[in-house]
Amino acid sequence: MGSGGLSRRRFVGALAGGAAAAAALPACDNAPAPATPTDPEASVSPSREVRRPSGPRPLHLGTYTSVEGGGKGIGLATYDAATGRISGTGTLTGVGDPSYLALHPDRHTLYAVDEREDGAVTAVRLSDRKVLGSRSTGGAGPCHLSVHPGGRWLFSANYGSGSVAVHPIDASGALGERTDLVRHTRPAPGPGQEGPHAHQIFTSPDGGHVLAVDLGTDTVYTYRLDEKAGTLTEVAQAQARPGAGPRHLTFHPGGRYAYLANEVDNTVAVCSYDPASGRVTVGEPQSTGTGPGTSYPAQFQVTPNGRWAFLANRGDNSLTRYAVEADGARLRLLDTVPVGGDFPRQIALSPEGTLLFAANQKSGTVTVFRVDEESGALRRTGEPFPSPVAVCALPL
Repeated sequence: MGSGGLSRRRFVGALAGGAAAAAALPACDNAPAPATPTDPEASVSPSREVRRPSGPRPLHLGTYTSVEGGGKGIGLATYDAATGRISGTGTLTGVGDPSYLALHPDRHTLYAVDEREDGAVTAVRLSDRKVLGSRSTGGAGPCHLSVHPGGRWLFSANYGSGSVAVHPIDASGALGERTDLVRHTRPAPGPGQEGPHAHQIFTSPDGGHVLAVDLGTDTVYTYRLDEKAGTLTEVAQAQARPGAGPRHLTFHPGGRYAYLANEVDNTVAVCSYDPASGRVTVGEPQSTGTGPGTSYPAQFQVTPNGRWAFLANRGDNSLTRYAVEADGARLRLLDTVPVGGDFPRQIALSPEGTLLFAANQKSGTVTVFRVDEESGALRRTGEPFPSPVAVCALPL
C-alpha cells in the first residue's frame, strides 16, 4: 500500500495506527450491560417495524484510540428518544481504533473495524460486553463494515489498500477466518489518487447484491455473494465522474434510487439501481449547498418515510437538507444548518427517524437534532455530548 491513502485520511481528520487490538475485555467503567432484546420482533430486518423498549436506549460511539486526545475504546451511552439527551455510561475497552460500528440483525453482537495499518474487525457480545475476538481484514485502514441481512457474513472495506473482505459469522456472533479478499485493481485511479481506496461495502436493499464504493477509482462496484462459500463475484461497475471521490452511498426506502456523497469534488449524485442486474447508474453532480469554501461531504441519511435526505459536510461543518421527490429519483436542495461541532464525520438516524446524531471528529462531540416529519427541519435538542474524537454514532 502506498502512503498516500492513509495520508489523505489524516489530511481530512482520520488518523489511525498503532499496535493490534487486544482480544481480552477489561472492566467497562463499572457501567451496566445493556439489556438484550427478547422480543422476537427485534430480530427482523430493518425494513419491518420493530417494537422497541421504552426508556433509555443504547448508543455506541466509535473513536480512534491511537491518536492524541482519542478515546479508550467504544464509547457507551444511552439516549432519551423523546428529548435526544445523551448520558454516558462507560467505555468498552479492548478494541483498537474502532472508527466504524455495525450491529448484527439479531441485535446481540456489535462489530467494529480496527482502523490500523494491519487492519482487523472485532466482534463484541452485547449482553456481557465480551470481546469475541478479532480477525485480520487482509488490508490496511478498514473504515467501514456491515452485516449481510442473513446474519452469516461480515463485509469490510480497507481504505488504505483498496480492498474488500468477507468473514463468516458463527452462531455465537464470533467471526471466522476471512473467506474472500477482493482488491479494486480496475479501473485506474482517478485524478490525484495513487491507488484504490475502498470506503464502504454493504448489501443492496433487495438483498441480491453487495455494493462497494471506492474513492480512489471513482467507482461503485456490484458483487454477487456466494452465501455458501462467502466469496464475491463482480457483476458490474458504475463510474462517477473523474476526480469525484465517491465516499458513501445511501438508499432511498423504495430501493430503486440511492444518493452518493462525493468527498473530493464536494458534490452529490442521485443514482438508480436495477435489482435484476445489480447495476448502479450514477447521475449528474449536484450541489451540496456549502458555497465556495473547502468542504468534504461525508454521508447521507434518508428518513424512513423517504421524504427527506440529510448530508454531513466536513469543513463547512453543516448539514444539508434535501427534499426527496419523484419517489426517490430527485433531490431538491432546501438549506444547510450548522452542525454545532467541528468536522461531522458520520451521521445516523434513530430507528424511527425522529432524531439525527452527528459525530463531530475534531471537536470531540456528538450533536443531536430533532427531525420534523412534515418539513424535514432540523432543530438542536441541547448541548453537544462530549465524546473523544467522535467518528461514529450508532443509536439503537
